[in-house]
Amino acid sequence: MNKIGVLMMNRVERNKRKKKKRNKIILITCISLVFALLFFAGFYVMKLLNKVDIEEISKVDKEIGITDEVKEKIEQHDYSEYITNIALFGLDKRDKNERGRSDAIMILTLDSKRNKMKLTSIMRDSYVDIYGHGKDKINHAYAFGGPQLAIRTINENFGLNIKDYVAVDFSGMEKIIDALGGITIDIKDYEVKEMNGHIWDLSTLKNMKNPPYIDGPGKQKLSGMQVVAYTRVRHVGNGDFERTDRQRKVLEIIFNEVKSAGVTKLKGIVEDFLPYVKTSMKPLDMINTGTSVLTSGIDKLEQERFPLDSYGKGETIDGIWYYVFDAEATKDQIFKYIFDDIKPTEK
Repeated sequence: MNKIGVLMMNRVERNKRKKKKRNKIILITCISLVFALLFFAGFYVMKLLNKVDIEEISKVDKEIGITDEVKEKIEQHDYSEYITNIALFGLDKRDKNERGRSDAIMILTLDSKRNKMKLTSIMRDSYVDIYGHGKDKINHAYAFGGPQLAIRTINENFGLNIKDYVAVDFSGMEKIIDALGGITIDIKDYEVKEMNGHIWDLSTLKNMKNPPYIDGPGKQKLSGMQVVAYTRVRHVGNGDFERTDRQRKVLEIIFNEVKSAGVTKLKGIVEDFLPYVKTSMKPLDMINTGTSVLTSGIDKLEQERFPLDSYGKGETIDGIWYYVFDAEATKDQIFKYIFDDIKPTEK
């Protein structure tokens, strides 16, 4: 090779080394910026999460209703490696000092193996065993003994391993929807009258002179108060079955709205919403859970409701209406749906 060729090759090599060095500097700078952003974001998130009311519950399996049989099934298949279950309670309180009943009972499942998030509703009138209180409606467990007894009741009756919860007062849901600027829902004609009755009730509690009644059915943007009234409708259509459908529908819409909200809007939503949240999860646990959702690629919510229609029926016992169901079949269906990803079918 001649001298000119050697010089050209040396120049190319020097340029390559410079480019590699420059790329390394860019990469190191980017990584440093990411870590800095994460640090400040973490600081900000920690500051926000300090607004949350943390009420710890027992972590002793027996005291929260996790049986040896369930633990063995979970350990045998390593379910705990990729599935996390969190109880969600929607509290309907007339007085801020009362504990309230959990009028919405759901299980949020984060499945990192299948990149899925599931929302499982449990009928509020389900006739179950409540430790220390005999047979009663499942939504009474929260009023009897708070989140720990409510979780124990779910675990014991449905064979699950829930260890944490998030409870939200319905007034909190009102705040987050207003922060989003309202959400659009298609109101059915038979829902209007009862919905307006709940709007009047909510307005009275706030001493509002002009309740925001809805004029009629159809697709329309609703305010936070109107949405809360919508989730309370239960004496028309298919009763409480449709009510749980409405609640899941609202949560799915909120999930999609929050997911598409910009950073500034999301900041305002979080700041408005957190004071209405009560949970057993510590701030770092919440951050880790949120991070796992964001990094998992989960972008949709799968939903199911238990007990299934063909496995239960309404019965009046001692003058009170309960939803009585096939306990063993329902326990098996919920476990398979949450852990094995097997969708249940009606008879």
